[in-house]
Amino acid sequence: MIEITHYLHTGLIIADLARSRAFYEGLLGLKPDPKRPEREFAGVWYDIGPNQIHLMEVDNPYAGVQRPAHGGRDIHLAMHVKSLDDVVEALEAAGIPYSKSKSGRAALFCRDPDGNALEFSQIE
Repeated sequence: MIEITHYLHTGLIIADLARSRAFYEGLLGLKPDPKRPEREFAGVWYDIGPNQIHLMEVDNPYAGVQRPAHGGRDIHLAMHVKSLDDVVEALEAAGIPYSKSKSGRAALFCRDPDGNALEFSQIE
């Protein structure tokens, strides 16, 4: 049996690093991890607690795939937030569509500029 001890990171495929950095750093307030080595493709790492998001500017093997309208029914990255109201305010100010959790939880979903689904949950 494989014994998994930690979850480390999620890699997300992007098409335009500058556009994605504007979203992840400008809107979400994430800070790049300067300790990560350069790779053979453009990208950036963001620390979120003990975990990371790795944006990778590579050819997208999923281009043209029809995604579900609601991000909760798609592959998604879930993050805890202090205030869901602050997320709603920021997304609406940026003109980014979102949908609320279909389960009734205090959570909502949006997509980054490349269609990657993100979940924001407020857990009391």
